Amino acid sequence: MKYIGRGSTWDLDVNEGGITFLTPYTSMTGDAWQKGTAHAIKQHFRFIDQYSPEYVVILSGDHIYKMDYQEMIDAHISKDADISIATFRVKGNPSRFGILELDTVGNVVGFEEKPEFPKSKIASMGVYVFNKEVLRTLLNTDTESSNDFGKDVIPAALKHDLKVVSHRYDGYFKDVGTVESLFAANMDLIDKPQFLKLHEYKDWPIYTKSSNLPPHHIQGETSVTNSLISDGCLINGTINRSIISSGTFIDEGCRIENSIIYSNATIKRNSVVENAIILQDTLVPENTILKFKKVTIVDNELLWKLGDSNE
Repeated sequence: MKYIGRGSTWDLDVNEGGITFLTPYTSMTGDAWQKGTAHAIKQHFRFIDQYSPEYVVILSGDHIYKMDYQEMIDAHISKDADISIATFRVKGNPSRFGILELDTVGNVVGFEEKPEFPKSKIASMGVYVFNKEVLRTLLNTDTESSNDFGKDVIPAALKHDLKVVSHRYDGYFKDVGTVESLFAANMDLIDKPQFLKLHEYKDWPIYTKSSNLPPHHIQGETSVTNSLISDGCLINGTINRSIISSGTFIDEGCRIENSIIYSNATIKRNSVVENAIILQDTLVPENTILKFKKVTIVDNELLWKLGDSNE
């Protein structure tokens, strides 16, 4: 919430619209904390009603992609659909996703959430367009089992013979719900910037919150290859295939490889970081060797534990 704020960094602090945070709550009537994705929408349906929309677009917050939602909305309207689901073809293991079965014209005829034995490789992106009244009806049909879109709402829609259609998305998509996939998405920014069209600033820019810091400074006999370095960083060491977030200090003799360093971290003299995600405000002491076989999250607490174990 602090990062997004009122949306001014993204030009979303407008009079009619903008960003509103709808936080979980309980009430005297016994409403529980949010039990799932659909229950979160149900809790705040009064907010939707304030705007009286015909359609509601529902997105997930842990996915990396670029999509023109207007195209999906237009397709939803033209097909006279009750629900549209954005889909992509899974290249790896589809068991992590909601899997769809489609007929010859793209209508959804079957849906399973994270099946052990998937029937196809067409997966839901967790991006939906609902007719508002259809959404309201589905959320109120069975109050005990309408907590999650993938597990409850979409299967209920198919059971009641609603028109559920797929909207095929062929661009870059990454679900970053695991540490491994989060790391892979960050490395894609370095290795394959064309996937997200990272350098197309005019039509599809990627914004971030500006910290109003000076440009990064690379000094001394350093080597930086295949890396992204944010503003406010002071770099003295060697960096390869890494992402260095704003306000980070990397001292002399350090080597950072295949890693992500979050904001305001300090890596002191002659330390080595490899295959790691260094969290915000972490201080890595001098002569520390952090080399991992698989990607590992490192913070000050872990460093204390590692220090104790080495004594």
